[in-house]
Amino acid sequence: MIFSVHIADVGVRAVRTVLRERPRPGEIPGLRYAETTLTGAIAAGPPKVRPGRAALLASWDDDAALDRFLAEAPLARRLAGGWHVRLRPLRFSGSWGPMPVEIEPGAAGDAADGPVAVITLGRLRLRRALPFLRANSRAAGRAAADPSMTASLALARPPRFVGTFSLWQSTSAMQHYAYGPAQPEHKDAIREHQAKPFHHEAGFLRCRPYGAQGKLKGWEPVSAAAMGPCIP
Repeated sequence: MIFSVHIADVGVRAVRTVLRERPRPGEIPGLRYAETTLTGAIAAGPPKVRPGRAALLASWDDDAALDRFLAEAPLARRLAGGWHVRLRPLRFSGSWGPMPVEIEPGAAGDAADGPVAVITLGRLRLRRALPFLRANSRAAGRAAADPSMTASLALARPPRFVGTFSLWQSTSAMQHYAYGPAQPEHKDAIREHQAKPFHHEAGFLRCRPYGAQGKLKGWEPVSAAAMGPCIP
């Protein structure tokens, strides 16, 4: 099982088309799950949608299935001018019913302190939207200021799907942000969610990036991860 994240500036008018073209398992060989989303910045303050930029988050049986999608699918052609990354799951917590996650034995210890990607998935409780946005703003502001996070993206498909994608220089840097004593915002958001959940269902996935193609704002983020530039 592998994951892929695709990001492309397709234009404001084409974003709606991308949202409508969400792939479905059974229609595309080897596809297990897919979500097409609007995108925005991970930053403090109110959510800011990035007009004209769309994303696809997907899981696949293997690389061959993803290769077929990239070669044949109309949606892949729409996103071809952007950037995509291949990800191997290392660790998963929470639950995400539409997409059971398979972790290979020993995967969490593989490349323990190399570049790491984190995907969060949430099906929002609408009555908890404002507390979620407040807690998320505090944690996102701290993450955006962390120089070890080299690329990031907020994901949303109204009215309920919310998520994030972030790429970090190393596992240890990501863990320092998430759990370090000097940076409590992320831990505070977790505690608030545990006390009174923001989501009907939520999952947190850590992955190892192992292949990427294209550029995002002039950078290839996986290659840049070791150097630490921040993708705007």
